[in-house]
Amino acid sequence: MAFDTSILAYALPVFTIWAGYGARRHSNHKRYRAIYDEAQDAGLTDPPSLHPVIDLTRCIGCSSCINACPEGDVLGLFGDKAGLIDPSRCIGHGACKTACPADAISLVFGTATRGVDIPFVDQDFETNVPGIFIAGELGGMGLIRNAIEQGRQAVAAVAERDTIEADSADVLDLLIVGAGPAGISASLAASEAGLRFRTVEQESLGGTVAHFPRNKLVMTEPATLPIYGKLRFREIRKEALLDIWSGIIAETGLEIGFSERVTSVTAATAEGRQFRVETTAGSYLTRHVLLAIGRRGTPRRLDVEGEDLPKVVYRLVDPAQYRGRRVLVVGGGDSALEAALALAEQPDTGVTLCYRGPVFNRARKSNRERTMALAAEQRINVLFGAQVGRITPGSVRVATAAGEQELANDDIIVCTGGVMPTDFIRAMGVAIEEKFGTA
Repeated sequence: MAFDTSILAYALPVFTIWAGYGARRHSNHKRYRAIYDEAQDAGLTDPPSLHPVIDLTRCIGCSSCINACPEGDVLGLFGDKAGLIDPSRCIGHGACKTACPADAISLVFGTATRGVDIPFVDQDFETNVPGIFIAGELGGMGLIRNAIEQGRQAVAAVAERDTIEADSADVLDLLIVGAGPAGISASLAASEAGLRFRTVEQESLGGTVAHFPRNKLVMTEPATLPIYGKLRFREIRKEALLDIWSGIIAETGLEIGFSERVTSVTAATAEGRQFRVETTAGSYLTRHVLLAIGRRGTPRRLDVEGEDLPKVVYRLVDPAQYRGRRVLVVGGGDSALEAALALAEQPDTGVTLCYRGPVFNRARKSNRERTMALAAEQRINVLFGAQVGRITPGSVRVATAAGEQELANDDIIVCTGGVMPTDFIRAMGVAIEEKFGTA
């Protein structure tokens, strides 16, 4: 029987397509494994907040979740099943769950071994303490679009209450803490509703967003702000979003008390109908409080003499402002290394990176390698096993294994993370639940 050569006309294209698919899949698997191994090596193994958990008995390995993730390279395939390959980069978009055709993804807080504190809130974002509300990242939702909506809804609930005009004009209807996505949205909603309100922010505009890496993609879906209307874009990065918010504040005349940190919130009356809010700039009486603060809370301090000098800051805003100066960066994570690298690009800038550990063990490989390369070129002075001591206007003492050094210094940037505001929230009586891999 003669071989039918026409079979080749059909088989060859099928084989070519299948071989190409297999080669791409193999290449992707190698890339996923490399990303996973790098994250493990850097110690970046825990999702910061809301994140996906994949039911492997339902997962069909279609890669829909991988392709849907706006962050990119957060999810990958292990064999024929999806999983987190770079957990620390997940910020809870939730697009993976929506895209999954097999309903194999749940969104949860924490892991089986690492709990996450989540305050209790009801459908109006009010806590168990009547009059105290929480919106945005502090409640576990890092997605900017959702934070904007939560801020608006919380203020709507306040505006509907019959206590708004009950007391004298020197009592606020609402005090908003935080000027990130939820706080800005809430402030605009409060202005639109005609409430007597005040917004305070311990740092500068943007809240947690201001601490994101440069050029980070921060929004992938449009959102609607009170008064201003729809933010008409599909994708926007950090700097562009901060510029938009600055323009909105200028256009609407919104007043925000920047560099004003809240120190306490207590009941001002026996009935609990008013709260006294103490800040670093004053004291307020208010009927309602909305906490629209990030989960990083207050920057972690060094607790050394001289830390309150103006030259000590807790994040890098504009590297160019440090040109020609002597700068000490404190920390060993990605934010510290990225700050040192950015400063080293500035002409005539002396950069010292001070880290208490013996090696960088909480930073990505690319940042570690670039930092050590510049250290070899003497463009960054790296001090391991070092602790900052006394700070003066023109110098800083640093204790190292080789002894104490006094460095000439103009500026100090502390990049050691933030203190979760758990104690601050509990002091108000707000209930907090520690979640270990649950919704």
